[in-house]
Amino acid sequence: MKIYLVGGAVRDKLLNHPVKDRDWVVVGATVEQMLAKGYVQVGNDFPVFLHPETREEYALARLERKTGVGYGGFACDSSVNVTLEQDLSRRDLTINAMAMDENNHVIDPYHGQTDLQYKRLRHVSDAFVEDPLRVLRVARFAARYFQYGFHIVDETLELMTKISQSGELQVLSPERVWQETARALLEPNPEVYFECLHHCGALAVWMPEIDKLWGIPNPAKWHPEIDTGVHIMMVLQQAVSLSDKLTVRFAALAHDIGKGLTDPHQWPSHQGHEILGLKGINQLCDRIKATNECRELALMASEFHSHVHKAFELKPTTVLKVLNRCDVWRKPQRFADFLDVCRADARGRTGFEDEPYHQADYFWQTYQAANQIDVQQIIAAGYQGAAIKQQLDQARIKVIQNIKNDTNRD
Repeated sequence: MKIYLVGGAVRDKLLNHPVKDRDWVVVGATVEQMLAKGYVQVGNDFPVFLHPETREEYALARLERKTGVGYGGFACDSSVNVTLEQDLSRRDLTINAMAMDENNHVIDPYHGQTDLQYKRLRHVSDAFVEDPLRVLRVARFAARYFQYGFHIVDETLELMTKISQSGELQVLSPERVWQETARALLEPNPEVYFECLHHCGALAVWMPEIDKLWGIPNPAKWHPEIDTGVHIMMVLQQAVSLSDKLTVRFAALAHDIGKGLTDPHQWPSHQGHEILGLKGINQLCDRIKATNECRELALMASEFHSHVHKAFELKPTTVLKVLNRCDVWRKPQRFADFLDVCRADARGRTGFEDEPYHQADYFWQTYQAANQIDVQQIIAAGYQGAAIKQQLDQARIKVIQNIKNDTNRD
């Protein structure tokens, strides 16, 4: 029995990056031997064990043979005769197909260290096309390592395109698609994930509402970058600089879906895209099983982002309507996240990246002032039933008007 550190832990160790999770491969062992040593078996499809003390994962070396469609369509051979090189051969990228022995000697049969040196994301073999999930995984790695100059080589992109055209992506489970997408959104450059999927045709399969935004024009006066797809990627970049929350980044991605549903004869104008986008966001979230929190913030961002952009033009009654519809009184943090999406949207335009965005500050100020109104004083004054809300709204409108007046004087 020989045990090797494998995969991401070796890759990150060679890159001098923090190693978060360590995975191990065991060569020349049987299930019975592992159980006898106190390991706890957890794998259903193939033998994976938890170490009795560290709880790290140890998998028997295995070979896989394609027997059906999709991510799970494989037959597994984990006999004692499977070699380390054979186990590494089934992995996705060369930089993930390295191992390290107990003496820190690197076993690298597929030249992963060379690809690390030249910052290349390259598939190990043509067996890459047998697992459609690899399209999403490689795009996610591209989003993670883009900051260090890594890129997907053309040959691997061609295989990703081949998988996208094969129909195999459709057999992935929505849960796996969301898992990869959510992890990608939390990477340093999530826009790279969506650009890669758009380039190879995978985005059109699972997220057509986002994919179709490329090529749709915006008014040059407000959007020098013109292309809506380009704009969305810029908004996502800005969202990363503003928040590390999955909800904020997803809402930034989805807030302009309605522009793909406006009348092409009216382009580059997109009147009504805010409401049109609600149906598209719900369809997208249903398809990829996005969380309710992501859906709610994306819907709010779609419907009300233009209100915030035009904050100084709004009547106090309209400002209050937005605050009420966004349920800011019960969920102020969600409203603060929504304002971050609006900031990202305003700055996600060529030439506007460093512009101040006072509209969000104005909306937050109106919320804070209106929230100081004490409803108990209204009740103590003798108001009942619907009259309480009427008086509360009138008091809130008054303080919002005062803020508006002060802002205009400034």
